[in-house]
This record gives sequence, structure tokens and C-alpha cells, in this order.
Amino acid sequence: MTQKERKLPDWLDGFMALTENSEPPVLYRKWVGISAIASALQRKVRVDLGISLTMYPNFYVVLVGPPSTGKGTAMKYGSDILDQIPSIKMAAQATSLQALIRRMKTVNLTDIELDTGRQIFHSSMTILSNEFTVFLGYHNRELISSLCDWFDCGERWAYDTIKRDREEIIGVWVNLLAGTTADSLREALPSTETVRGGLTSRIIFINEYKKNKLVIFPTVTQDEIELQQHLIRDLEQIGLMSGVFKYTEGAMDFYTDWCIEAENNPPFSDNKFDGYCGRRRKHLTALAMVCSASRSNNMVLTRDNFERAAHLLGEAEVRMGTVFRGIGKSDIASLINDAIVFLQNSAVPDIPLFQFARRFEGDVDKIVMDRILTTLESMKYIQVIRRPGTESVIHVLGKK
Repeated sequence: MTQKERKLPDWLDGFMALTENSEPPVLYRKWVGISAIASALQRKVRVDLGISLTMYPNFYVVLVGPPSTGKGTAMKYGSDILDQIPSIKMAAQATSLQALIRRMKTVNLTDIELDTGRQIFHSSMTILSNEFTVFLGYHNRELISSLCDWFDCGERWAYDTIKRDREEIIGVWVNLLAGTTADSLREALPSTETVRGGLTSRIIFINEYKKNKLVIFPTVTQDEIELQQHLIRDLEQIGLMSGVFKYTEGAMDFYTDWCIEAENNPPFSDNKFDGYCGRRRKHLTALAMVCSASRSNNMVLTRDNFERAAHLLGEAEVRMGTVFRGIGKSDIASLINDAIVFLQNSAVPDIPLFQFARRFEGDVDKIVMDRILTTLESMKYIQVIRRPGTESVIHVLGKK
């Protein structure tokens, strides 16, 4: 199939327009779109830095939020498009490690680099799962370890089965998009140590607390039907790209400055994110490839691509730091996280103390509740205003 002129000036902007009249938060929709572009690019494109450092445009993205925040709805918009493109290979939502390995072996894709004519052999697969913990299983260390290995897109990956057979995958490339709640994530993780340096250090968590808006009667317009068809067609064109991305001098200047700033001023002080911070360069470069592909097939990374990528990553990181707030050695760590989510979702800054007590009556007694409130006050997240003769209130600092 030869490349044709695009219908849309920017694929990601088009996807955001298609999903505008829907309930999921903006960041959920945006990262579903990013993941869709990556799914089309596969292992056929890359950025070479030096002799042995190669980066590919794959992501592990997990949408995190309470039930009914729109995680599944946002992903459905993406899957409806991906399902129309045969070249994008998908994995089952719930599967075993052995089944995943067999699936990756069967895809056995072959492409030709447009600039060099070199053949590319790869096993590119996208995993789409509405419930991350169902796909992952609980404390499934073998699958977790394999996903960690696959993230780096090795040339070869081998697995010895119980029957002493050897399974080998050529050109590993895995792109993952999933959804989960904070509670499910906490239960599925084997330990705090896994958070710091294992699978979760490779994941971009998109954390939201509530849906973007209420849409009671969603309708379908002719413009939306045509836009979806344009998105499908243009994503097919994106999927025809292959080879090495070049980069301009301005792009490298921005990348250099960004790396120095990231080294000196990481976005998180929590040591649970040490592993993630070490991989931010990979995320930035992969995003820059997605940003470039979203607008054209020229396979050139410009300063504008990197600036947009940095903005996208920075948006995600604003609330990413709260994902592991309920994971820790304290016996009330998860309760503190639940309390913060409750207070964050309040429509007003002042919540009567009795309402807070009723919300958590099945989980805490007065002694534990006082510990939670004292901790939140120490964090300067709230101020408990006690008024003699009238109802005490919890004032959420910084909330209007």
C-alpha cells in the first residue's frame, strides 16, 4: 500500500474532536489517542542515539480512577478505530503469559524501511485491557517480569517452557493501554519494592478523580461519522511509516536542555518514582515520534515535536504522583488516599465533619479518623475548623 495524502492536519487533534461530546476526562482521551498512534507505528520506526541506544514508540499507559470516571469509554473510542486496521495486532484482554508469547510469535511481521530498503522483522503487539489487574493477575511475578523485559523492545527474547522447549520472539515490541482503580492497583502489586523499580516504573499513569462532564443522551452526527472514517484512514497511513526518525538541530537543543533540567529538577521527590524518572527520556522521545507522526509522514523530529511531547508528559505527571499515595508501610496509607480523593471530589471547599465521618463509618473509628485528619493537616492539605456550639468543618486548602 502506498502512502496517500492525509485527510486531517493532526490525528491527535482529530481524535480529541471526535471524543469531545463524551464524559471521560480530557487526559484519558488524549492518552488513548497517543496510544493509538503508537499502535500503528509499531516497531517499524525508531530513533537512534549513538551506536547502541535505540528508542521505539511504545508506551505502557494505565488510566487510573474511581469507577465510572470513563476509563472504559475512552478506551472504546480507541479500540473502535484500531479494530478497523488489520495491520495492528491485538492481544486478548485476559490471557496467560504462555498465550501472550504464542500470540507474539504468530504475528511475525515483515516490513521494508522506506529510506534504506532494509527488511525489518518484528513481533509488534498492542495490549488493550479495560481492567489492568484482570490482565495482570494478582502478584503474577512471571508476567510482570516479562512485561518489564518487553518494554525495552529487545532484538530477541527467549523463554524456556516447563517442557524444556524454547520459545523465541524476534523484534519484541509491546504497547499497553489499560484501566484500573487505585484500590485494585494496590492489591495487585506484589510489594512497595516493585513500585520503585519494576513494572510500574515503566508505566505512565493517567490519574483522574471524576468524569469530565455529564452527557445524558450522546448522539452521533454525520460529521462525527465522517471524522471517524478520516481517523481510520489516516491511522492506516501512519502505519505505513518505517525507518529512522531524523532530528533537527533545534530539536536536539531542546532535548539537551530538557534532559539537564530533568536531571537537576525531577518532577517527583517520592522515591517510589525513582525508576520512572530514569525512563523519562525514553517517554519524551517516544512522544516526540508520536507528535511528529500525528501531523505528517516526513519522519523528522522538530523542536515543536519535542515541546509538544514535553507538555503532554508534564500534564500527565501533575497527578501521577498521587497514584501510589495509598501504598506504603503505614497502616492508614490507603485510607489517607481515599480521604484525599473524597475531599478532592467535593464541589465545595468546606465539608461538615459529620459528612466525612459518615463517608468512612464502615472503615474507621473516631481514633483512626482523628489520625487521618491530623495527617492531612500536617500535609497542609486541610484545616479542621472547630467551632464551639456549631458544626465543625473540614476546609480543603487551595480549593475554591
